[in-house]
Amino acid sequence: MPISAVDTVSLAFRHTKEQLFQPFRFGQWTRLAVVGLLAGELGSSGGCNTHSNFNIPHQPDTSRHFLEQTLPSIDPALFAGLIVVLVVAGLVLGIVLMYVGSVMRFVLFDSVLAKECHIRQGWNRRQGPGARYFLWQLLYVLGMIVGMVVLVGIPLGIAFLAGWLKEPRQHLAPLILGGILWFLFLVIFVVAAAVVYVLTKDFVVPQMALENIGAIEGWRRLWHMMEAEMGGYAGYVGVKIVLAIGAAIIVGIATLILALIIAIPTVGLAIVAVLTGKTAGLTWNVYTITVAVVVGCVLLAIFLYLVALISVPVIVFFPAYSIYFFAARYPALSAVLYPVPGGAAPISPPGQSPLPPAPSPIG
Repeated sequence: MPISAVDTVSLAFRHTKEQLFQPFRFGQWTRLAVVGLLAGELGSSGGCNTHSNFNIPHQPDTSRHFLEQTLPSIDPALFAGLIVVLVVAGLVLGIVLMYVGSVMRFVLFDSVLAKECHIRQGWNRRQGPGARYFLWQLLYVLGMIVGMVVLVGIPLGIAFLAGWLKEPRQHLAPLILGGILWFLFLVIFVVAAAVVYVLTKDFVVPQMALENIGAIEGWRRLWHMMEAEMGGYAGYVGVKIVLAIGAAIIVGIATLILALIIAIPTVGLAIVAVLTGKTAGLTWNVYTITVAVVVGCVLLAIFLYLVALISVPVIVFFPAYSIYFFAARYPALSAVLYPVPGGAAPISPPGQSPLPPAPSPIG
């Protein structure tokens, strides 16, 4: 009988301890932090939004007057053009990061499987499956957008045509009942989409990595596996949710502490920069705004990297958890994870370099 989702937890913990602490190698932590950040693995520990407000005596009034005096002087057309440029640049950057993250997903898989992280080698070798996974992610995002438009547009259209929005007080009953049904459908849609994404990342990506197949074929095979053991996969999702909540709490506390440590000097330097700029006669224009945006992006990148660095155990644990669970149900992965002593090396997919050395079996 395949190993259960609960029993897999101990194997993933042991794997994480062996890869990160036996021995401890800061270089590996650094590379895993970069790969995990780009692959989006920090999402496994949940989101954490932090913000801080600092009241500096006597200074806020001065800086506010500086902003009031300079912001109105910006040409509206220039300001609108800057916004358009930032939006377009953001979309392009998002697509580029999605592609990089798609390739890094396979680099992370290889890194956990082999207990060694080699970014350049993995990047060169995983372009093929990474591109296929990127196309799947584009379709996934498009499907999410279409689904949200349908879920929001159809109910609003029905309410508008029925006249409920013109006189809502006279149609409280259908509005309340319709709102409840709409919320239920929205929750079902979001949960189903999240489960599809997680299962693709955890169980379809290994098939794409080891057999050089597409995401659709990987899902066709996975669906047959799930039909034969629906309870086991449901248990996996349930246990992973519990683990993700626990990881989110731990990482969230660490992130909050880190944010406070970084925010205090950053806010102080920002206030000094604003006051210095006022003294020097600087105003908000396309150049100063661009510099501010670039500096903000650099600071954000540094902060995210530091968050990734302290989240490396989580970055390794969750892929290890999916690998050990799936290996008991997917012979190709089991053959790499538990190689036969003295046997032949695993055969790599056509057109790719040999797979990384397999780790010693644990558990």
